[in-house]
Amino acid sequence: MDVKVPEDESGDGWMIEDDAHPATDEQAQAATPAPWRVLIVDDDVDVHVVTKFSLSNACFQGRRLSFLHAYSGEEALTTLRNNPDVALVLLDVIMETSDAGLRVANQIRSELKNELVRIVLRTGQPGQALEHSIILDYDINDFWCKTDLTTRKLFTTVISSLRNYSELLRLTEQQSEAARVLQALQQGESWTGELSLGLPEQRVSIEAKPGAAAGDFTVAGKILV
Repeated sequence: MDVKVPEDESGDGWMIEDDAHPATDEQAQAATPAPWRVLIVDDDVDVHVVTKFSLSNACFQGRRLSFLHAYSGEEALTTLRNNPDVALVLLDVIMETSDAGLRVANQIRSELKNELVRIVLRTGQPGQALEHSIILDYDINDFWCKTDLTTRKLFTTVISSLRNYSELLRLTEQQSEAARVLQALQQGESWTGELSLGLPEQRVSIEAKPGAAAGDFTVAGKILV
């Protein structure tokens, strides 16, 4: 697992660096893994600038970060509707209203039905929000006061969130693969192929055949090295 970790919190030099050899070959560019998409939601432009600067050279599992920006709750929801592959939302609590961020967090889960995206709430006015109540009442993954979220803590929070998102995404894909096999068997069809099972992920070759009675089937397979 590839995680680029800052060596010294006191300096930001680890965050920004120019590539010594810019990629010009089309095949090399095509082989570059897609970045993790991070949505920054805050009505303060400076927060967007500082957050992007602090994370602009972060890397996890060989993938860099790509940033989307929203400056209100409604804009955040529109962005998420148009970009369902967003892995992480850094979400301000107080924007156009004192609870705009909380409303967005609730709508992400209840209206957009997005259970995968990780939500980290941030607030610049902790006295206006009860942390324990928010963590219990809303399906969020972390909650920070902006003044406490140093460069290193922000980095750690983001990487932890991406790791969690990555694992959930793999489990969802495994469930989808298993559902396709089950559907084939329920329709009386045989199924042969490969599945990814477990965490850490293991590739398995499987041959499944329906039995004589409804609901019966046999499975043969092997773990691929």
